[in-house]
Amino acid sequence: MPLNQDHFYSNLTISRLNLSRLLLKKNLFSDVPEDWFVIITDIKSSTSAVDAGLHEDVNLIATGSIVTVLNIAFKADILVPFFFGGDGATFIVPSSIVDDAMKALLKYRANSLTNFNLELRTGIVSVKEIYDHGCLLKISRFNSGETFSIPIVLGDGLDYAEKLIKGDDYLLSGHDSTEEEIDLTGMQCRWDKIQPPENSEEVVTLIAIAQDSNKQAEVFSKIIQHLDQIYGSAEIRKPISIPKLIFRTSFNNLGKEMRHRLGKIKTFELIKNWFVNLYAFVYFRTDSGKKYLQQLVEMSDTLVIDGRINTVITGTEKQRLVLQEALDRLETDGEISYGIYVSGESVMSCYVRDFEDEHIHFVDGADGGYTKAAGVLKQKLKVKQG
Repeated sequence: MPLNQDHFYSNLTISRLNLSRLLLKKNLFSDVPEDWFVIITDIKSSTSAVDAGLHEDVNLIATGSIVTVLNIAFKADILVPFFFGGDGATFIVPSSIVDDAMKALLKYRANSLTNFNLELRTGIVSVKEIYDHGCLLKISRFNSGETFSIPIVLGDGLDYAEKLIKGDDYLLSGHDSTEEEIDLTGMQCRWDKIQPPENSEEVVTLIAIAQDSNKQAEVFSKIIQHLDQIYGSAEIRKPISIPKLIFRTSFNNLGKEMRHRLGKIKTFELIKNWFVNLYAFVYFRTDSGKKYLQQLVEMSDTLVIDGRINTVITGTEKQRLVLQEALDRLETDGEISYGIYVSGESVMSCYVRDFEDEHIHFVDGADGGYTKAAGVLKQKLKVKQG
């Protein structure tokens, strides 16, 4: 009888090594099982949408796609690795939940198009196909805080899957969308734009890729070392801090969130949510509420390594100029290509299953930081190829 691989990811050992060292330890990375699947969601023409001022909608739709899949995984008691990208997301899922995930995402895609006139591409590639194409997909679990661990992926497998799904001749999967209501329980987007913590001036969104995917580990390790040396530890460079959090209570914001979750505005529920929000002001002053806010900062997802480095950090202009100098050297030496976008704030959307310990918070630079940084990187690659 074949081994059930549903719990492959949750069974991985969580590494507590310094990240720059972990990246160099090949023995701490495992091959993703070939009967798993890569699912990618991506908002088509996201750059144009962000330029048109729709960056909040872009972020919320990307967050909603994550919540859709994570709620399915939660019900099946399966932990899946996922990666937030500002204008979309990537998941690596076992075959047992792949059909349910795709059906729900296709319905979510239709809802997003109807309610926000933004098209969420949703594609799927088997890990076996990635391996058959000669690509690598290595994964490790990294402890980035006391209770928060994230997946770290090395190899060109996700890049191959993304190019395939974003290609003009890619056919959408043969799945029908589900008849059932999509479960977006826990999706919340109630924080205003967040200013940098005290003693910081700006928020930097950085995307970096290795020119040679075989040297990813060494190159990424160098970049993380530069970030540690210039900005300090991951905790210090997080753009989220409790004093700068501002809770939004307007009907307009709650209504937008509801349209994402339910596809329509339900007046009674809108009023109920508004009262719940008012209670939150009291809750955040209790011991439980203060603990939640501390966890929120720790569990804000500000670093994604999915075959490239995506990170949102905060610091001073002086620190950024030193970082850019170091990255320029790596770029000149042919080791990396990178894109960077600087903004005055960060934005955060949330997935809150409960206030005790099941919540995660997706962070992007304001005004579509990831999308803008990706645009800079794409332009550089175009020039290089042209």
